[in-house]
Amino acid sequence: MNMIIGVTLKGIFRDRVFQGILTAAVLFLAIPSVSTLSMRQVTELSITLSLSLVSFIMLLLAVFLGGTSIWRDIERRYTFSVLSLPLTRSSYLFGRFAGIAIFLLLTAAVLAVATVAVVFVVSGNYPPERPVAWGAIAAAVGFDALKYIFLVAFAVLFSSVSTSFFLPIFGTITIFLVGGATQQVYDYVHSQAGQALAPLVRQIATALYYVLPNFSAFDLKVNAIYALKLNFQGLVLTAGYFSVYTAIVLFVSAAIFSRREMK
Repeated sequence: MNMIIGVTLKGIFRDRVFQGILTAAVLFLAIPSVSTLSMRQVTELSITLSLSLVSFIMLLLAVFLGGTSIWRDIERRYTFSVLSLPLTRSSYLFGRFAGIAIFLLLTAAVLAVATVAVVFVVSGNYPPERPVAWGAIAAAVGFDALKYIFLVAFAVLFSSVSTSFFLPIFGTITIFLVGGATQQVYDYVHSQAGQALAPLVRQIATALYYVLPNFSAFDLKVNAIYALKLNFQGLVLTAGYFSVYTAIVLFVSAAIFSRREMK
């Protein structure tokens, strides 16, 4: 599996994906100027824009690397050569996932440095009313990385059953949109306004909440922007949720891929 991880990382760098990220990171240079448009909350706006840019770049990587990696191997018939080696299909799948996950973590580290640099410059020129929560900013970027690694697991799941790139790409985007809304739907259903819904609708919505991924749990932007205290117990639960759910999705993917006919 280590060989597959290495090949995956080499392929990503060979395709100049990392250079593209560095090019996109140039947008961070514009954030200090744009942040001055907010007369009272310049630092807060710089944190918001920086974390939003980090999230956008990570989303693009998760969708396109996760959605095309395995499909491209099969399309170019690289998979047949790899699977002819003493290597199980599960190891191949896990190796591909791990390689992309490592690259996302590396990207998150680079973008975190860029974010800290931008916020440091802005907060120095425009001192905020409350101290900058550097730990919360680091946690926001770190849990953003976990969220998109989680999303890559779904991209791998779709790739394990698909013969084209349409399902992995659009399926992953759909899961991202659905997973970002599950918490809001659950809160609405259990609010006073949601009591007007039919009991069956509320039960279905509640069941889907526990089955579908909840990406809102990984969003720590509010803590970073307003220097709110992090809930350590909540972070541990979120990390555990990520580990268990990702493992389940990957094992289901491996079970499907192991029985798939290669043509």
